[in-house]
Amino acid sequence: MEHALGTHTIFNQTPPLRDYNLFASDTALQEAVTREGAGWAASELHEAGAELGTCTLYEHARVANRITPVLHNFNAQGERVDSIEFHPSWHALMQGIISRGYHSSPWTSGDTARSGAHAARAAGYFMQAQIESGTLCPTTMTYGAIAALRRDPTLAREWVQRLLTREYDARDIRFEDKRGGLIGMGMTEKQGGSDVRANTTRAQRSTDGSYRLTGHKWFFSAPQCDAHLVLAQSGTGLSCFFMPRRLPDGTLNGIYIQRLKDKLGNRSNASSEVEFIDAWATLLGEEGRGIPTILEMGTFTRLDCCTGSAGMMRQAVVQALHHAQHRKAFGSLLIEQPLMRSVLADLALESEAATALSLRLARAFDSERPEEIALRRALTSAAKFWVCKRGCELAAEAMEVLGGNGYTEELPLARVAREMPVNSIWEGSGNIMCLDVLRAFGRSHVTRDVVLHELFRARGHHRHYDAALERFAAGIDAGGLNEAHARRFTQSFVTLMQAQLLIAGATGASSRASAEAFCATRLGENGWGAVFGASDAQLDISAILTRAWDRN
Repeated sequence: MEHALGTHTIFNQTPPLRDYNLFASDTALQEAVTREGAGWAASELHEAGAELGTCTLYEHARVANRITPVLHNFNAQGERVDSIEFHPSWHALMQGIISRGYHSSPWTSGDTARSGAHAARAAGYFMQAQIESGTLCPTTMTYGAIAALRRDPTLAREWVQRLLTREYDARDIRFEDKRGGLIGMGMTEKQGGSDVRANTTRAQRSTDGSYRLTGHKWFFSAPQCDAHLVLAQSGTGLSCFFMPRRLPDGTLNGIYIQRLKDKLGNRSNASSEVEFIDAWATLLGEEGRGIPTILEMGTFTRLDCCTGSAGMMRQAVVQALHHAQHRKAFGSLLIEQPLMRSVLADLALESEAATALSLRLARAFDSERPEEIALRRALTSAAKFWVCKRGCELAAEAMEVLGGNGYTEELPLARVAREMPVNSIWEGSGNIMCLDVLRAFGRSHVTRDVVLHELFRARGHHRHYDAALERFAAGIDAGGLNEAHARRFTQSFVTLMQAQLLIAGATGASSRASAEAFCATRLGENGWGAVFGASDAQLDISAILTRAWDRN
């Protein structure tokens, strides 16, 4: 890329990455979609990949994060309105998400009985995350909330059917008059954070069976949503409530937005602090069992934390590979230099493993077989912990490939790096996820047996895998579920699952190269370096890099 400007010539600059198909250029994603039973959605995903890869969408993402939401507590007449003003780019992004059904598609009548519906939706969500993540917050909360709302006959009748539509309706009016809607959530409070049992918000039952809530929420996600699931203390303990933004007569409920959060990332999205004053709500689920009820929503949002992080990892790797193919340093292209190739191949391996894990986890949500339920009970928390943690490291390394250019706001890597930590924090931080994994293994031998059965599928294909599996199984049998070592246990579990998936999917030369490289670098006793590109394992780097980025 070379042209004259003023008195000097600009050259050796990477051309913009634009107008490419996110699905067609991702071999690992295509293979995972087929492997996890969603091959029927390939045509729709191909179309979405082409739409998402346009420079128009990248620009909407940039602008929506530069011109952030504004809270208006009052209108010109002095009336309390608590409305959120978004840039048109936010609405353009949301329109695309809703039209593609990423907020609801597995729950629609046509897809509910279709095998692979959650996996197909996860693949689309994975691609959407590569463009912009703030808009995914109300998307994933609605997706998870529908699962919980369908169990309540009244809410299923009055709310769910409209939530299933693929029409984005941003109007701040009563839900009955809208063409579609979104659901948010409010769990954490100032004094408790992740310890939601410390919540002090009170729920008082009315004579008509409804409740009035008084208290606060320290993080009230997407306050513009049409309703929220919230936790509050009722007569028998912590309970889950369904709280609409507007009452049936169209007036605002007793939800008062205090301020919007000034966040590191996720800046396009409005996160808020709110106070409840006699806010009207209805009980969702059994009174006193609020945590299990809202965690039905939370389990799906944890899946999306993993899938969203995997999507951002993919975008970071693509940006790094694209740059390395065009940028010269010390007389040759970066992609030709041995040390850079090692780093890029290692990043590509991490991204592919995260992709495979996310789609496999989504498939576990497509089945109600006991073994799949047991697997997702343990794997959801483990995958969220590991993929979200590794995403933060990967984004920083990918940014370093681009050097100073990657650190600027003109390119998406700076935004990706800021976005990564939120998925690790939201819906349970790393320690909470690892403790949840220990509980899943400790409560029942079924989980242990299902996990080991899954992992044994790949036994005998790689010596490092076999050795790591033997150590893992022995640790469980010896009662090695030690809370102080929960992170190590969870890491071992997840990396073995990733390796098993790559081995099982190794049907061609390039996929075999990835599987063998992952086992050698992640499972070998001395193979894994402290940073990306630091392994001394002998890898087929050419095959890995060719597989990672295919624009043809």
